Amino acid sequence: MHSSPDILVCGAGATGLTLALEFARRGIPFRLIEKSATPFPGSRGKGIQPRTQEIFEDLGILDALFAAGGIYPPARTYRDDGSWFDADIAERVEPTAAEPHPSALMVPQFLTERVMRDRLAELGHQVEWGTELTGFDQDANGVTARVHSAGGDTTVRVRYLIGADGGHSYVRGALGVPFAGRSLGARAIVADVILSGLGRDAWHQFNMGDRHRMMAICPLAGTGLFQVQAAVASDAPVDLTGHGLAALVAERSGRDDIKVQSVSWASDYQMSARLAGQYRAGRVFLAGDAAHVHPPTGGQGLNTSVQDAYNLGWKLAAVLKGADQALLDTYEAERRPVAESMLGLSTRLLQAQQHGDMRRGREVRQLDIGYRDSALALELPARIHGLRAGDRAPDAPVRGASGQPTRLFQLFQGTHWTLLAYQARLGAFATRAGLRVRHVGPDGDTVDAWSHVQDAYGLAPGDCVLVRPDGYVAAIAHAGRLAELDAYLRRMAMPAYAARAD
Repeated sequence: MHSSPDILVCGAGATGLTLALEFARRGIPFRLIEKSATPFPGSRGKGIQPRTQEIFEDLGILDALFAAGGIYPPARTYRDDGSWFDADIAERVEPTAAEPHPSALMVPQFLTERVMRDRLAELGHQVEWGTELTGFDQDANGVTARVHSAGGDTTVRVRYLIGADGGHSYVRGALGVPFAGRSLGARAIVADVILSGLGRDAWHQFNMGDRHRMMAICPLAGTGLFQVQAAVASDAPVDLTGHGLAALVAERSGRDDIKVQSVSWASDYQMSARLAGQYRAGRVFLAGDAAHVHPPTGGQGLNTSVQDAYNLGWKLAAVLKGADQALLDTYEAERRPVAESMLGLSTRLLQAQQHGDMRRGREVRQLDIGYRDSALALELPARIHGLRAGDRAPDAPVRGASGQPTRLFQLFQGTHWTLLAYQARLGAFATRAGLRVRHVGPDGDTVDAWSHVQDAYGLAPGDCVLVRPDGYVAAIAHAGRLAELDAYLRRMAMPAYAARAD
């Protein structure tokens, strides 16, 4: 670890790990601390939605996650007479050129975080376990944080502090940031168990539509475990031992052939929907569950948290390297409305589930999340139809000038910005650090051999598309408006070099 970090990340779940990966690959000195002595052992956030898969592809871990997990099985719903029927958990969607990862991937959270830690280790960093933030003060130039570990109490001076420390966030509480919302009047248990008597070919669901007796038992891809989920009474004692879970499974299923043999992790929780009043207080930021909590329906939580971190990470790195400080204000402006919408979606899905008619549609895949109203969205001139500044930048199969096939996502991968110049020559405009220019066209370095770029982006000859490091369209500009695009890039700490001799 660096002895003089610029950033202290508090909490080493998926949110903190995403931030750490972003800083590590950008060469930003940081520390990642976690008060728990060991990694989180449970499966809780097991669904990785398509947009998050795209992020994990950029971070270089998507193949490892597919190897660790698997696809969702069909939902098998049992009737009172013991008969059953199967149905897809979500609508089946085929990959397209613009959306290559259309379906959710199942990876138990403890495996997702293990893959992330392995990637972090490849980049030369690790989690500081058993290390707790006990206090902090900030001034105009930085944050002084007090940290406790087995080695004693220490003080660390950083430029920024990030609270990625969960729904009971110490950082949020110390800031006095309100966490408004409400309890949803629903309590549930979740447990990872080894059991016999059920096949691993389905997500077994009992008493659906009965909000007091619902139970689902899902085989956890990549493991020999099943995840048990069940609604429980708000005020009743809950026995999460193997004996107690065996009794619950027998009572809810009406069967004596399902045997719970052991429990590796279990938790019970009251469902609520809460949103932090602000995501930033000076040099301190909140991300993930520290900023929003919600019911687990629809598989949105871990995904929204990872995307918080993905949004914040590149912006902090850019400011540390000289970008306009106003860039940091766009984190809350872009991400808080997304969380607000997600809380509403998860709550609606919970209500539908309680009535036995939950359907997961396109909205849970998070591919349509965008930032059209962001201060970072620039259109020169304004566009009325098609792809807009602030939208997710679509993928597209293309061919390099040498003849080899590739994809836009492979060209975007990394910490840089990307400028797609469509049948336009930009010359010396391209010579700046942190920006990669691709000339798309028959005579360019990137050939739109199958017209997928044109289909997805709708560009006229001379148009340019600037793609942010997090895969969103920053600007769409005609080649005649390059002076304004140049000013935008300068604000992002990408000044032009001296013109080269062509």
